[in-house]
Amino acid sequence: MWFWWFMFAFDLLIPALMIIFGKMMWKHPPKTINGIIGYRTTRSMKNRDTWKYAHDYCGRLWWKIGWVLLLPSVIIHFPFYNSSEDKIGFMGSILCAIQCVCLIIPIFFTEQALKRNFTNEGVRR
Repeated sequence: MWFWWFMFAFDLLIPALMIIFGKMMWKHPPKTINGIIGYRTTRSMKNRDTWKYAHDYCGRLWWKIGWVLLLPSVIIHFPFYNSSEDKIGFMGSILCAIQCVCLIIPIFFTEQALKRNFTNEGVRR
């Protein structure tokens, strides 16, 4: 039973972090363009406008996707409450892999939005 609780907490970690960091990126992006903290791609680091836009766009996506992932992540665990550790571990691993894919997908949408709204030099269209 302790393993079920461990996996339950672990599988809620990614949606919770998406909600928290999405809100932080959206509302409080890093003030200066840097290569350490924030949404760091070549296109987003062109100038202050692209930097702010990328953080706003990706932050909103992460925040929304985090909330969408949270409820299914909770519900999926309950049928496995009295299952073996192997079943719980397998189910938790599959859920974690799906969550990781959902964590990465917004990067592609953000880059497309940057490409649509800014030229290659970083000037707003």
